Amino acid sequence: MGTRPYVLLSCAMSLDGRIDDTSPDRLMLSNEEDFDRVDAVRASCDAILVGAGTLRRDNPRLLIRSEARRRERVARGLPQHPAKVTLTTTARLDPSGRFFTGGDSVKIVYAASPAADRLAARLAGVAEVRDAGDPLDLRKALADLAGRGVARLMVEGGGAVHTAFLKEGLVDEIQLAVAPFFVGDPGAPAFVGAGPFPQNARRPMELAEVRKLGDVVLLRYLVGKI
Repeated sequence: MGTRPYVLLSCAMSLDGRIDDTSPDRLMLSNEEDFDRVDAVRASCDAILVGAGTLRRDNPRLLIRSEARRRERVARGLPQHPAKVTLTTTARLDPSGRFFTGGDSVKIVYAASPAADRLAARLAGVAEVRDAGDPLDLRKALADLAGRGVARLMVEGGGAVHTAFLKEGLVDEIQLAVAPFFVGDPGAPAFVGAGPFPQNARRPMELAEVRKLGDVVLLRYLVGKI
């Protein structure tokens, strides 16, 4: 086990790089074929990570949908579902959210130091809360996950989380599903925010795969070691 897991960043976006719109309802950027692909990728991972903003906005379950894939994991001696991980700088997490109540997977919260004690009390019995420093240290969180046996981590957003992982050179692979339309709203959340990024014109990523999934296109990039 290395000092951190292999980090696979997964995202669906519009042609203009938006991962949602500004309406109250979640914007669907994928189709069933791509959702099934994502389910297979989740089943191949030891843990899935999303930011606290995504939990508050989307209330995701982060579970494997396919019964066959769940059975395959159990046959390999793994839990039915990967561990669920989130990052937060505040104590504003709802213990009744589907992240915490859905499935029997391990739930881990990496919190910035000022929020850690309050959050541990708030989430007692539903999740383990770990102090990840002030400011929140992604490398510390990843080292802790590696120590728990997490060899492959899937990072599913949102944009602030994508940006932080990429800027710090902590991503090994990007799987980017591109929807066949524009959002056209500059206020809509984006795949990433402003750089600087280690992955730039002087240090480009390797395009490892292009796959057509109905009207969605999957772009798979290998980032390389920074």
